[in-house]
Amino acid sequence: MASVRDIHEIPAERIPRHIAIIMDGNGRWAKKRGMPRLFGHRAGVENLRTVIRACVEFGVKYLTIYAFSTENWGRPQDEVMGLQKLFHEAFTNEFLELHKEGVRIIHLGQREGIPQDLLDEIDEAVERSKNNDRLVLSVALNYGSRNEMMHAVRRMIADGLKPEEVNESRISEYLFTSGLPDPDLVIRTSGEQRLSNFLLYQTAYSEWEFPDTLWPDFGKDQLLEAIYEYSKRDRRFGKV
Repeated sequence: MASVRDIHEIPAERIPRHIAIIMDGNGRWAKKRGMPRLFGHRAGVENLRTVIRACVEFGVKYLTIYAFSTENWGRPQDEVMGLQKLFHEAFTNEFLELHKEGVRIIHLGQREGIPQDLLDEIDEAVERSKNNDRLVLSVALNYGSRNEMMHAVRRMIADGLKPEEVNESRISEYLFTSGLPDPDLVIRTSGEQRLSNFLLYQTAYSEWEFPDTLWPDFGKDQLLEAIYEYSKRDRRFGKV
């Protein structure tokens, strides 16, 4: 349990504006229950609804989730197909329902490789929710940070940028996350302590939390605990 009972015990200025989450542990959660991995992935999607609404309640303005990496295509075919089915359901049901609650949906990642019917559903959710401002939910799907950097460099070259025109601000403009603030807090559930090719450029000075809780069990109380731990940190960004 968290060391605080209520988000109002944390000063508003100490609440992270942007939280990014690596939703890890679905497969192990299912294995513990003698169920296939997809059972865990479905539980993970259902849990996402709880965490999104907790973010809104806690005053978090940006939430980025790592849904499917560019490397995940190498998983067993039945698992990949099952995940695609879950993404279809999420973008046609869950995310459109969140749109009604004022959540804006953004897609982060390479479009190439995503089936066209799923791309159409992603684009519809993005377009419908583009004017919402209660929470910005960025879904990293077919995303890899190295892939993102490669795309950024290619676009800068295609646009004819001169070497002296390339700086940190300009690089940020060419990333998939253009227009989004860098994450203040990154959470990876399940106890694993790896970055897994996630927002490598954007998280240079983010705070990290690695709770042991598997993603389907990571709820409102666990999120409050992570925010509380973040609130106690002194962020110096390389300075004294």
